Amino acid sequence: MGVNVGVRRRPDQMELQLVRPRCRSTARCVHRRRPAAAQAPGRIGGRQGWGETWAWSSRHIWRQNVRQRQQRFGKGSRIGADTGSAFEGDVSEIIICQNEVDLALKNLHAWMKDESVAKNLFTQLDSAFIRKEPFGLVLIVAPWNYPVNLTLVPLVGALAAGNCVVLKPSEISKGTEKVLAEVLPRYLDQSCFAVVLGGPEETGQLLKHKFDYILFTGSPRVGKIIMAAATKHLTPVTLELGGKNPCYVDDDCDPQTVANRVAWFRYFNTGQTCVAPDYVLCSPEMQARLLPALQSAITRFYGEDPQSSPDLGRIINHKHFQRLRDLLSCGRVAIGGQSDESECYIAPTVLVDVQETEPVMQEEIFGPILPIMNVRGLDEAIDFINRREKPLALYAFSNSNQATVGWEDTTASSPSTPSPTTVPACSPARAWRSSTQSATLPILNGNSS
Repeated sequence: MGVNVGVRRRPDQMELQLVRPRCRSTARCVHRRRPAAAQAPGRIGGRQGWGETWAWSSRHIWRQNVRQRQQRFGKGSRIGADTGSAFEGDVSEIIICQNEVDLALKNLHAWMKDESVAKNLFTQLDSAFIRKEPFGLVLIVAPWNYPVNLTLVPLVGALAAGNCVVLKPSEISKGTEKVLAEVLPRYLDQSCFAVVLGGPEETGQLLKHKFDYILFTGSPRVGKIIMAAATKHLTPVTLELGGKNPCYVDDDCDPQTVANRVAWFRYFNTGQTCVAPDYVLCSPEMQARLLPALQSAITRFYGEDPQSSPDLGRIINHKHFQRLRDLLSCGRVAIGGQSDESECYIAPTVLVDVQETEPVMQEEIFGPILPIMNVRGLDEAIDFINRREKPLALYAFSNSNQATVGWEDTTASSPSTPSPTTVPACSPARAWRSSTQSATLPILNGNSS
């Protein structure tokens, strides 16, 4: 069942009011304030409200709004104001949101259809199928590193599935938080969503309420808090957490090809990406060939002076800048290492002679720093990875099929991405549930209906 939600946003007196409608159909986010020239779509699958109004408002408002507001987001959000790279913002934020809206519009009818299932001994005389239903009230807690993408993409899925949504943008990306709170109410029916602003205290207050589903992207530390709060109400959750993602480079690889791909993804968004390569495992011989190739790739992407490059962003705030600058003392700086606190700037950096016990190898870096660890071969690399926490992604560069099969069979990464050209992406949950029981209908005149 859907839920109407209203939020009072005063930090000193925040109260979440949940009003569950009596009539099931009234819970389905009907947009009644439509322009006179617009034509509302017909019923979808014979069930009015499940997705019809969302599809209408998405086609005529969301997609148009995302394009028209692209420049606004670039000026007022993390994309432009907090990190300074407009190109990366377009690629990783705006375009992805546009594609997500188009994907939902194209596939909504198919997603909503009942799914036939096989019958067992107890349902032979029945019609057995799975019918997807909205969960109800969904809480989306978004991170700061991609604050537009990782807020709006889950919102598209949740609304497409017929849910009402409470959005909690990250307080760290202050520009985006402000823009979302200002812009979204102009284009979406406020009876089916709300934006809550604030920091950890406000998030803690939100988690005291019962939600029907929680979507969270962020650190494992906060993920544990979200999970603990959800268990009190038996609320299902989707947690997309970070991790230290290894990158293995075999000796038979072309070092410049590897360097181009690793440098591009490692330093994209200033290294503040949860699925970026976090460290490299290779032999000492490959390291000697890889270092000049990495220097060449960094110069090619960001010029002789990366600090002046419009394509290299900045660290999100001074707290994270200081944390990253402390990590520069680990091992030995082979490339980069420069920093400027006034701009929250850290140069694309490569560290060598790093020890496994040093801080840079104990925590997710989440910055433009790439340590290189030496291993004697594939087996040692696999053992090294399997001794540690499960990574979010794995990258392996090799021209040997044996190496690829070795990663697939023995590592515990999720998702595993042995292809050197593959970039894993986190698929947003659609936030609707499928009944675990078959729907049983009476049999009339010997025929199932």
